[in-house]
Amino acid sequence: MLNHAMRYVIIIIGCLLAAAAYNLFLIPMNFLSGGLAGIAFILYYLFNLPIGIMNFLLNIPILYIAYRYFGRLYFFDTILGTILFSVALDLTAFLNAYPPLSEPMLCAIVGGVISGIGFGLIFRSNCNTGGVDVIAALIKKLYSYNVGTMVFVLDCLIILSSVWLFDYNIAVYTFICMYLGGVLTNKMIDGFNMRKSIMIITEKPEAIADVIMIELDRGVTFLYGQGAYTKNNRKVIYVVITMRQVSRIKELTLDIDKNAFFIISDAREVTGEGFSHH
Repeated sequence: MLNHAMRYVIIIIGCLLAAAAYNLFLIPMNFLSGGLAGIAFILYYLFNLPIGIMNFLLNIPILYIAYRYFGRLYFFDTILGTILFSVALDLTAFLNAYPPLSEPMLCAIVGGVISGIGFGLIFRSNCNTGGVDVIAALIKKLYSYNVGTMVFVLDCLIILSSVWLFDYNIAVYTFICMYLGGVLTNKMIDGFNMRKSIMIITEKPEAIADVIMIELDRGVTFLYGQGAYTKNNRKVIYVVITMRQVSRIKELTLDIDKNAFFIISDAREVTGEGFSHH
C-alpha cells in the first residue's frame, strides 16, 4: 500500500514540475511544445483557451487507443497521467505572469531541464501523459518502428507545422528545450547512478577475482569461454563496479597480468546487493 501511495506522490510531483516549467519558462516566451500539449499551446496563444483543458480534450481519442490496443492497465496509467498533467497545467497557470528569466535561451535550457526531470519522474513510475507517446507505442506495435524515434518525428511534425504562425527563433528555442527535456527524461528513467560492467580475459582469473573481491568489495562472476583460435577453455571475469572504481580495477588487474584484455561497458538500472534496491 505504501509503495502504491509513494508512486502516486511521485507522479503528482512530476506532473507539477513539468507543468510549472511550462508556465514559468515556456509560455511567457511564447515557446511551443511537442506532442498534443504543443497543439494546446497554439490554441492558447491564438484563442486564449486553457491549456490543461485543451490538452485533456485532445487526448480523448488517445485514451481510446490506449484502452483498445493496450489493455486496462495501460489505459488506467494513461488516463491517470493525462488527468493529473492537465490539471497541473491549469493549476500552475498563474505562474506564467511571474517569469523568473527574460533571456529566451536561458528559458529554453532551464525549462527543458525542469520539465525533463518532471516527465522522468512520471515515466520512471510507469505512467505516461498520453499524447504522441501512445501513438508512437501503437505504431511500434503495428509496424515495429522504434518508439523514441517515432515520438521525436511526431513532435517535430507538430512544431514544424506551426512555424508559419510564429517566429523561426521560437521553433529553434523549442527544439533546444525539447532536446534537453528528452535528455533529462532519459537520465531520470535510466538513473543518474551509472555503473560499469567489465569483462576481463586473463591467464590468471582466480588471482584477479580474489583481489577484486578483497580490494573493491565487489562480487565476481566467472563466465566460461573458449578461444576461437587456440581452442583453449578459459574463465572470463565479469564484474559490475562504480565509475570511480574503473581506474582502480584496471590498476589491480594489470599488476597481476599486464596482458589482460578489458571490455568495459555502461550498465544501467543496476540493482542488488552492493547497489541500489527498488
